[in-house]
Amino acid sequence: MRAQFVFSEIGVGLRRNLTMTFAVIVSVALSLALFGASWLMGKQVDTMKGYWYDKVNVSIFFCNEVDAETSDNCDKGAVTAEQKKEIRNDLDALDIVESVHYESSEEAYKHYKEQFGDSPLASSLTPDQMQESFRVKLTDPEKYEVITSAFADRPGVQEVQDQRNVLESLFNLLNGMTYAAVGVMALMLLVAIMLIVNTVRVSAFSRRRETGIMRLVGASSVYIQLPFIVEAAVAGLIGAGFAAVLLVGGKHFLIDNWLADKILLINFIGWDEVIRVLPLVVAIGLLMPGIAAFFALRKYLKV
Repeated sequence: MRAQFVFSEIGVGLRRNLTMTFAVIVSVALSLALFGASWLMGKQVDTMKGYWYDKVNVSIFFCNEVDAETSDNCDKGAVTAEQKKEIRNDLDALDIVESVHYESSEEAYKHYKEQFGDSPLASSLTPDQMQESFRVKLTDPEKYEVITSAFADRPGVQEVQDQRNVLESLFNLLNGMTYAAVGVMALMLLVAIMLIVNTVRVSAFSRRRETGIMRLVGASSVYIQLPFIVEAAVAGLIGAGFAAVLLVGGKHFLIDNWLADKILLINFIGWDEVIRVLPLVVAIGLLMPGIAAFFALRKYLKV
């Protein structure tokens, strides 16, 4: 097999179907960029979960005098010192409890004023209206239900609140965006495969006389099909290169130089995750068009 002939045929095929080749490159680039972005978004959600779930607490809020008059959970009155001591001792006895921090009503009022000082409600609140609480740090945040089941119905407890629930809506939104990106990516991959198949068919049809002569003189199927397969693989590889540039550019400009400065509370993924996904993008960009071309040629190169 002469390599010069194969490469010349590849160049001829790419020039003859320049418009369709360009469409293949663009569709492959977009679909693989979406694939990489959805992969990285999933990693970002996992990173955020690991970061925030490690910081959130389970809060045990105690009944105060106001709750005793308004809340059904506090119909037995405000929490007593004995009840708080008993709950603290039971918390310390649990293996899943890493630490317990007591927050007084004065501290809760101070923290509320710091966070919501501009709210109209803040000016009408007083320290005695705020609830005392235990902020419980768990060794495994997934086991928060143990705390809920053990202390929610205790006398003097107004509510047991898992702070993870505050974050669940955010993570659900991010997961939804990830699934949407995967759906669009799958659609774009389908479009890219269809374009690749059509491009190979047009290229094979335009060179049907040459391939027919090659078949008659005894050329093997591999020798005849290889230029078409490599054409598709080259177009896919170029598209994968553009996708890699988009992913690297998105990490550098969008995340590192914009979002990281605007949103300081999020621990964004590092370059290691981007570098990890790039070889996969290139491999898919190289193999997917070649495989699609191989199956398309099985029918359209028969003489």
